[in-house]
Order: sequence, then C-alpha cells, then structure tokens
Amino acid sequence: MNLLVVGSGGREHAISKKLLESNNVEKVFCAPGNDGMSLDNIELVAIAETDKVGLISFAKEQAISFVIVGPEVPLLEGVVDAFEAAGIKAFGPTADAALIEGSKDFAKQFMEKYAIPTASSKTFTDYSEAKAYLDQKGVPIVIKADGLAAGKGVTVALEMEEAVLALKDMMLEEKFGDASLKVVIEDFLAGEEFSLMAFVNGIEVYPMAIAQDHKRAYEGDKGPNTGGMGAYSPVPHISQKVVEQAVEEILRPAAKGMVEEGRYFRGVLYAGLILTDEGPKVIEFNARFGDPETQVVLPRLESDFAGLILALLNDEKPDVRFKAEGITLGVVLASAGYPNHYDKGNKLTGLNEISADIGVYHAGTKQNEDDDFVSDGGRVLLLVKEANDMTEARTLLYPEMQKLDNPHFFYRMDIGTKAE
Repeated sequence: MNLLVVGSGGREHAISKKLLESNNVEKVFCAPGNDGMSLDNIELVAIAETDKVGLISFAKEQAISFVIVGPEVPLLEGVVDAFEAAGIKAFGPTADAALIEGSKDFAKQFMEKYAIPTASSKTFTDYSEAKAYLDQKGVPIVIKADGLAAGKGVTVALEMEEAVLALKDMMLEEKFGDASLKVVIEDFLAGEEFSLMAFVNGIEVYPMAIAQDHKRAYEGDKGPNTGGMGAYSPVPHISQKVVEQAVEEILRPAAKGMVEEGRYFRGVLYAGLILTDEGPKVIEFNARFGDPETQVVLPRLESDFAGLILALLNDEKPDVRFKAEGITLGVVLASAGYPNHYDKGNKLTGLNEISADIGVYHAGTKQNEDDDFVSDGGRVLLLVKEANDMTEARTLLYPEMQKLDNPHFFYRMDIGTKAE
C-alpha cells in the first residue's frame, strides 16, 4: 500500500513512522510534513493540509490506499468529507463529527444531553454577562475559548486577576480571533489528569493505552498552557478499573450519542479526563490523536497499525493490542518564549549526537541551505525512550535532552516524576 498522512507535526511524524512498520506498506507520504520526517523515509509532499483539491489529486495520482488526517483544522474544514466524496478512503471524522472538538459549547451541551460526567459550565457571548458570572462563581475557575486555539485557549485561573485577564484577552482583545468570541466558563475540577484515546467506528470503541500529558510550560505545572510539554504511557497510578469505568461511562456513550446526533464518528476520539473523588470526568474531547500523547502511545502498539486502520475503514473488527509491560516517556524541546512570542531559525545543536535507541519526532523544524536543522515552530521536537519503568526512562532520556541544551530552547525537567 501507498498511504498519505495529512499534517506537519510530531503527531504526524509518529503516525507515519508507525505505518511504515507494516509489511503491507510500501510508501508513506506526508503533506506537507516537515524536513525531519525524511530522516525516517517518510516522503514529503508540498501540499497544504487544507488544500482539498491538491490532496485529492495527489491521492489519485499515487493510487493512495487510504489517508489519515492528523490535525484538527483540516478535519473541521471537511478534508475527510472531500476525500470520501472523491471515493478515497480517509480515516478521521467528518466536519460534522469533528465539532465535538471544534466547539466547547457543543461538547458541553452534548455531554449534558447524554449524561457524560463533566464539570458544570455556562457559555457566554457577552463580556459583561461573563464577568458578572465570574464574580458570582469566584476562583478557582476554568475559562475556555469555544473554538480551536492550538491547545492554548484554556486558562485554569487560581486568582481572580488571572481569570479576568483571560476573559478580557479572549472576549475583548480577541486573542484567539473568532475562536474566543464565545467563551465557556466551567467549574474547576481537582484530581489527576490523564488522556484516553480510542479508535472509534460508529458505536464501536477500541481503547488505546492511556497517557498523561503535561500542559503547563514550566516545572511544577506552572506557567501558561501549551500544546503539551511532554507525556508518558501508560499511567501507573491510574488503575485499570478507572480506565474501564471511563470507557463505559464516557467513551461508549459519546460514540453512541454522536451516531444518534447524526454525526457518525469514525476516527480517533480523544478524551482528556480527570479522576475526581466522584470518578473520571471529561475536561475536553478532541477529534483526533493527541499531541504529544501519540508519540508515546503509538510506540506501544503491538498490532499492525496500517492493518488496524484499514479494518476500521472496511467496517471490520480491528486487532488492537498494546504492550503490557514497561513505560514510554517523551519530552518536548520548545523554543524560548513559547507559548507566547518566540523566534524561528535557531540552529539545533547536538541533534546528531542523540543515541540510536532514542525516538526523535520532529514538529517545528526545517533544514536550512546548509542542511542544518533549525527551529520553525514553538514545539520543536520530542525525544522518546522506552524503558522498564519511569526511573529508568528518565535516567536514560534526560542526558539525551541535555545534548540539545541551547539558550534558544527549553524543556521541562520533571516530565514523568508523578509515575516514579
């Protein structure tokens, strides 16, 4: 098979690399991809992830067996719909189904309707009304832009000053453009967070190994929210019983509810969860593989990834098996200043010194005229190490991160400490 992955980040690098492990896959193309992917024999295609005409034309020329659409923006813009209309198999939800990620307000109303446990919330389009509600509720409180904001449209405010600033930024300053014209304010939930992704086809749900992401920019879960500074899988302190409860009370009702809503979901449903005293509750739904969770979860997949996706596309039962032992740890190298202002074009030093047994997933990188890798985004790359336990993983991975030390970049030193 020749396959096409749509997207350009670390998630798409991980998806493409895993597909290439299949004996039935000859080539994996990535559109537009990034220069670092070519180191893993992934073929780059200079077509934008939302260029439906260009993507369909390429897929037909190359006799692509199926497409996987990675990021949320092309999903919500209907790229899967376009592929399907052209008779090309595409794995990912249609635009209607992707709304579970595209609108926090829709997701909240959906969860209320189908009795899926989540925090109480209210939605606002008027700043004065939102501010009055904020004054009434007090802190801690969570403020979310309704639409897509690249993982940065959420503020967990512990102080009122922070909450008011977030509200002003979103509703008055339009920090996230149209995405924050509508804002969801929800109760703060205390507990342990974890990510549960599942392959979904209609009402059929096939859970993956769970992971834990680290959203805050700095050590000790301090600083602004980012797209994720590192992750690990599985999560030893979240029991299998809790995972099974989340599947039965959250994922299955969500999949069934989407079918009942006329929004048949085929793709990866991501549930960002928190284990509260009352059991697991939903923080957010995403309509695709998480980033950086994918980079630590897919290496744990033992079954044939390409065969698994093909089975789902053919409405067959997939073989979904994950490693039962060990742990996989991933740490993000980010540009100094991320998630706020940062410079691009800074040279990555030490990349050639990374040990061969370390997974390297490129996200915001490109090669310059001298073939040196330089930064081209906020999250630059992620290093991954599989080990017997977290202590071993951290002991082996962090010396590799130190090889990339450079004033232009930073990384968190505490990824995975909760699992030691």
